[in-house]
Amino acid sequence: MKKVTIKEKEDLTFKKDYDLSKGIRGRFYVPKKVSTTIRIDNDMIVLFKKLATETKIGYQTLINTALREYSTKIRKKADRAG
Repeated sequence: MKKVTIKEKEDLTFKKDYDLSKGIRGRFYVPKKVSTTIRIDNDMIVLFKKLATETKIGYQTLINTALREYSTKIRKKADRAG
């Protein structure tokens, strides 16, 4: 494992101020999620919000996980059938 020199440590420290006046906002940002409207039954929203509180995971993340698991199951079933 390489030892870090004092000079290298100084190079890695944050300065107090940076000049961001010529920066471009969002230049490297690539959204991974798409905003959409979907109608979900109230009992399902209540269930996922309750699970979110218990697990400390966002309810939308839990819904995404459930949809991914279901889609994987459906794909495997379709692969076996055809």
